[in-house]
Amino acid sequence: MISSINTYYYGTMEIIFTILILLLSIILHEVAHGFVAYFLGDPTAKLAGRLTLNPLKHLDPIGSVLVPLVTYSAGGFIFGWAKPVPYNPYNLKAGRWGPAFVGVAGPAANFLLAGFFAILIRLSVSVWTLSPAFLELSMYIVLINLILAIFNLLPLPPLDGSKILFAFLPYRYRAVEEFINRYQLILILLVIFFLWRLIFPLVLVLLRLFTGLVF
Repeated sequence: MISSINTYYYGTMEIIFTILILLLSIILHEVAHGFVAYFLGDPTAKLAGRLTLNPLKHLDPIGSVLVPLVTYSAGGFIFGWAKPVPYNPYNLKAGRWGPAFVGVAGPAANFLLAGFFAILIRLSVSVWTLSPAFLELSMYIVLINLILAIFNLLPLPPLDGSKILFAFLPYRYRAVEEFINRYQLILILLVIFFLWRLIFPLVLVLLRLFTGLVF
């Protein structure tokens, strides 16, 4: 009985910590979008009170709480989102490249966060010893942020990669943009349920490169 209780307790704590890491990483991702947009001359996110790490300003009841719980319980993986930070592309100083700069800011923030904790993991191996609990927490942070960065760089709307793709896409190929926008929901579902298993090995390669650990 005690063993069962302990298993349930640690399993529950793992879910809670994983969801918390996901939410904080998504919030950092969204705030990065807003700061870059503000730097490029668009005050929309600032006026909306979204240039803050206060979770209450960013959480979406469905995407930030319900969906992560359901996906983790159903399939052992976590999927979710926060409220997108608003911005007006017509205010951006960089012209057609503005949305791409705003778009890449989110994944860049996730890569930076993953890199910071990956450095701590590497130092724990060569310089000092971290507690196993903190080391495991750091691994979760690196993994989740790499997943967020790679997933959001996919060139499908509303993901950030689509803004980068559309900035580079010549005008004569605008039909491609229209097609992707029209069928974005179907394409996203295809990626989540069928293609992600082909993309995830890239995340594991990056995890190995970041942390220096073999899995």
